[in-house]
Amino acid sequence: MQRSTYLATLAALSALALGSAYAAGPQENDALAIATAKISLSQAVSAAERHVGGKASRAEYEQHNGKWVFDVEVVKGKDVMDVKVDPASAKVLAASQDEADQDDGNDKAD
Repeated sequence: MQRSTYLATLAALSALALGSAYAAGPQENDALAIATAKISLSQAVSAAERHVGGKASRAEYEQHNGKWVFDVEVVKGKDVMDVKVDPASAKVLAASQDEADQDDGNDKAD
């Protein structure tokens, strides 16, 4: 009797573990989405730096208005620009001054 209880418990725990692993699927890591980009992060940074004429201080691949873009922060003198770069063509989609150096509010303090 003990052995059958043990096997039933083991089967239930295995099913629970498999269910948890399956449930985690939809919450995949956003960083994996970069595999669909046709250009590299360094190409996006180069395009943003050329567009602004400055140096990139940060870059990430993120969703903006429902579409994936490279978001590059570029510094030129005392100005900080947020530059959105198309992941398929390296074309600059938008560039706006970031007066308060506040990108999307998701950064953590060091």
